[in-house]
Amino acid sequence: MGRQPPSARGVIMLGLVGIAAFVVIGSLFLRWEDGPARLSLETDSGPVHVHGLGIDPADKALYIATHTGLFRVAEGHQQADRVGDRFQDTMAFTIVGPNRFLGSGHPDLREASEKDLPPLLGLIESTDSGRSWTPISLLGEADFHVLRFAGNWVYGYDASNERLLASRDRGRTWDELAKPGPLVDLAAAPLRPGRLLATSIGGHEQGLFESRDAGGSWKRIGDAIGLLGWPTVDSLFLVAGRGQVLASRDGGRRLEQRGEIGGEPAAFLAQSEAELYVALHDGTIKRSIDGGATWTVRSAP
Repeated sequence: MGRQPPSARGVIMLGLVGIAAFVVIGSLFLRWEDGPARLSLETDSGPVHVHGLGIDPADKALYIATHTGLFRVAEGHQQADRVGDRFQDTMAFTIVGPNRFLGSGHPDLREASEKDLPPLLGLIESTDSGRSWTPISLLGEADFHVLRFAGNWVYGYDASNERLLASRDRGRTWDELAKPGPLVDLAAAPLRPGRLLATSIGGHEQGLFESRDAGGSWKRIGDAIGLLGWPTVDSLFLVAGRGQVLASRDGGRRLEQRGEIGGEPAAFLAQSEAELYVALHDGTIKRSIDGGATWTVRSAP
């Protein structure tokens, strides 16, 4: 008899060390004064230390938000090109419509000096595919490491103050929510923005948590810890720290292994129930078109 595949619980437990590693690694980059503006275009190493991924519906290009700026990979190509000459550290990133992005993080030091920007950008918006950014709210007050957009709702995890925040008016005003613990990731249910899932590590409890009242209260529903994607109501994905891809059709209560990415994840995007993207820690971007069962290289640094 051939070797049986590992159980989802076994896979999850094996992934805990990896998740802890990438949480710790991420914390090393919180100091804005060590920021990316010390680089130059002449020494540009491309998209490394990836924070977020997105597909622009305007042209289907892949965007890669990193510690050292934003990059674009055109549809049908693998070369990642820098967007502008900015080295902004975009810690949180999401695409909410054609040419329209939301982000957060720390400014390029040169731009910070020119525009008198504080170290924490709060919520920022681009309406020209990342070529320029405008402050929306919480400038100087928040450093979002997670941003999720659902209708008029925006959810954000402010790592600088360990706050989970929610906005009902597209990020103009915010309310603080309860949180299950230090967040690894957050996902909002399609068509039901008040239903949330979060993965947490480092608190009194850790694992996968659910809220059905827009973050008012949380209930632990499993052991899984990792990066989340929820593209359709009955299609949830979680990428664990060792690279296992888990899938659920019941909102995370039952998870089964779907495949492996071949490394530790730095960022994850579930574009649809079939089309998934993941960034590895070396800046390699992989793509799956079969719901995470198999992966190919989409872009390499």
